[in-house]
Amino acid sequence: MNNIPKRFSLPSIVLTVLLLVAKLSLLRIFFFDQTNIAGVLKDTLSILVILCLLELILPRIVKRPTFWIFNAIFSFLLFAATLYQIHFGSVPAYSVLGEMGQVPQIRASITPLIKPYHFLFFADLLIAAIIGILHFSRRNRDFRIHSSGSSFGHTRRINYRSKIITILFLAVCMGLSALFINRGQAIDNEWAQAEDVGFLNFQVSTALRNKQESDAIANGNLQQTKAAVEKLQSTYPYNNNKSTTTSQPEFFASAEEMNVIVVQLESFQNFTINLKVDQQEATPVLNKLAKESYYFPYVYQQIGQGNTSDAEFMSNTSIYPTGSEAMSVGFGNRELPSLPRLLQKYNYQSATFHINSVDFWSRNLLYPGLAFDNYYDKPFYTNDHFNDFGASDEELYRVGLEKLTEISATDKPFYAQFVTTSSHAPFVVPDEFLQMKIPTDLQGSQLGNYLSAINYTDYALGQLIEQLKEQGLWDNTVFVAYGDHFGIQPKETDAAEITAKLGIPYDNQISRFNIPLFIHVPNQKGQVVELTGGQLDIMPTISNLLGISLKKEQFTAFGRDLLNTDNNVFGMRYYLPTGSFFNNDVMFVPGKGFEDGIATSLKTLQPVQDIIGYRDDYDYIRSLMKLSDDYVQLLPRRTP
Repeated sequence: MNNIPKRFSLPSIVLTVLLLVAKLSLLRIFFFDQTNIAGVLKDTLSILVILCLLELILPRIVKRPTFWIFNAIFSFLLFAATLYQIHFGSVPAYSVLGEMGQVPQIRASITPLIKPYHFLFFADLLIAAIIGILHFSRRNRDFRIHSSGSSFGHTRRINYRSKIITILFLAVCMGLSALFINRGQAIDNEWAQAEDVGFLNFQVSTALRNKQESDAIANGNLQQTKAAVEKLQSTYPYNNNKSTTTSQPEFFASAEEMNVIVVQLESFQNFTINLKVDQQEATPVLNKLAKESYYFPYVYQQIGQGNTSDAEFMSNTSIYPTGSEAMSVGFGNRELPSLPRLLQKYNYQSATFHINSVDFWSRNLLYPGLAFDNYYDKPFYTNDHFNDFGASDEELYRVGLEKLTEISATDKPFYAQFVTTSSHAPFVVPDEFLQMKIPTDLQGSQLGNYLSAINYTDYALGQLIEQLKEQGLWDNTVFVAYGDHFGIQPKETDAAEITAKLGIPYDNQISRFNIPLFIHVPNQKGQVVELTGGQLDIMPTISNLLGISLKKEQFTAFGRDLLNTDNNVFGMRYYLPTGSFFNNDVMFVPGKGFEDGIATSLKTLQPVQDIIGYRDDYDYIRSLMKLSDDYVQLLPRRTP
C-alpha cells in the first residue's frame, strides 16, 4: 500500500462533483424556489459526464488544477445564469453567451438585482484560495521523488483500473442523461423542461432541438411556408361580424399618403396611463393623446432575447422573435419583409433614431435589413448625460425633428421611428430633468424612480408633439406610440406593493406585460379599442390605415389589423414559456403541456378554472409560431 501514488485523482473528482452538484442545487433554488432528489440526480449525472471526460483525457499532473479551474468557470456561468434569469425572467440557453458583450450597456439595470447570497457560488473557491495561500506560506520543505520498478507497475495497474471504472461510469451517466433528455424533448415549456431534465441537460436538449430545426430549414421552401401560414390563418375565427368579402376593410386608406411617426417608449407599462399619484397625472400627455386616438389598453409585449431591438423588429415586420437569439443579431443580415421596405414602393423616405451606438444589439445589421433609408445614432446627438445611454429624449426629438423637416421639404412622405431610452432602468432621472414630485413613501424605491422616468418620457413626448404642430407636420402625420416591454421587476417591486401604494389592481405577469398602444390619425375621433393585441399587430394596423393591402402585396404577416378583428390570439415566448398565448379572455401559460397549464383572466386578473375551451388556441399558436420560425429562417441573406 505504500506504493500507491499520493496524487491519485479520485478524491479530486469526487470533491469537484460534490461541489458542482451543490451549486446546481443552489441554482434550482434560485430558479424554481425548490430542489428535489430527482433533479439533483439528473444534475449529478450531467456533471459526471463532463468530469469523467476530463478524468480520461487529462494528464495526471494537471487534473487537480484543471478541476479547480473548471469549478471556477462553471461557478461564474451559474452566477451569470442566475442574474440573467432575474433580469430577463427566462432560463438562459447557451446561445445567450454570444450576447454577453451587451452587458456593460445595461449594467445599471443589473447591478441592483445582485444580492449577497448570489455569491454563494464562489464560497468554496474563496475558502480554497485562503487555504492554498496559508499552505503555500508555511510550506518550506524539500520534495523527494521516489521511483522503483514495482511502484511504476503498481501505478500503471491502478491507472488502468481507474480508467476502466471511469469509462463505465461515463457510459452509464451518458446513457441515463440521454434518456432524460429524450423524454424532456416533448416538453415545449422551457421552464418545465429545465426543471425536469436539469440545467446542463437542458443546454444539450436546446442544442439538439436547434440542430433538428436547422436540418428541417435546410430542406424547407419559402413559398411553401408562406402558403402554409396563409392556410393555417384561414382556419382561425378572427372575425365574427366583420365581413371578409367586402372590397375594403374598415378605415382602409383613412390616412393614405400621410407621414408616419412611430415612437417606441422604453419600459412603458400600461398601468401608468390615467394614473394619478398625489393628484398628479403620471402621463398627462398620453392621457390626452388617448382621448384623441385609437387607444388599445389590452396590448401585450411579445419580445424575445433582444428586448428593445426585438420590439423594433416585430413592429416593423409582424414576425415572431424566435426566442433563441436577438433577432437583430441572428437575422439582421436577412432581407426582412418590413414596413419601411413596403413603403419604398409608395415613395416614402424612412429613418430611425436611437441615441445609442448603432452596433448596440447589432442594429447596424438590423436597420439595413429592415430597409431604413437612414439611421441616426450616437454621433448625431449632443450628450446631455441623461443616463448611461447618453442623451435625453428631448435631444433625441430635437435631432429627429430637424431631419424630418428636411425630408418634408422634398415633398416626399416619411416613415420615422424613434426609440426612446430616458425611461430605461434603473429609472434615475437627473434633477434638472425632473417634472414630477414623488411622494415621500415612494422616494428612492424602484417604483418611485420608475414613475419619475415615465413622467419625464411623457413630458418629452409632449414637447415633440408640440413641435410637430409648430412645424405644420401634425395634421398630416399618423402618430403611433407604444411600449417596448415592462419596466417594473417583480423581484424588486411585488404586485402587492404596487396595489398598496398606488391603489390599483396589478398582476406580476399580466400587468407587467401589458403595454399601451396609441394610434393618432388626423381628423379621426378618439376611440378605446378593447381588443387584445400584441406588438405583431402594429404593422398590419398601420398598413390598413395607409391604404396598403398586405394581401395584394403578398406580404406574410403573423399579426392582425386590430381595427378589423373581432377575436385575436397571439403567442408569447421567452418571458413566458413556449406555448403561452393571449386571447380576448385570458393569458394562458402551459405546464409540461396543455393539461397542467394555467389560464388567468385579462380583465379580473383571477385564475380561470375551466381551460378546456382554450385547447384549440393552444394548438393553433404552437403551429403558427413554428411556421414563423421556419419563415424567418428561410428569408434570403442580403448581399454584402
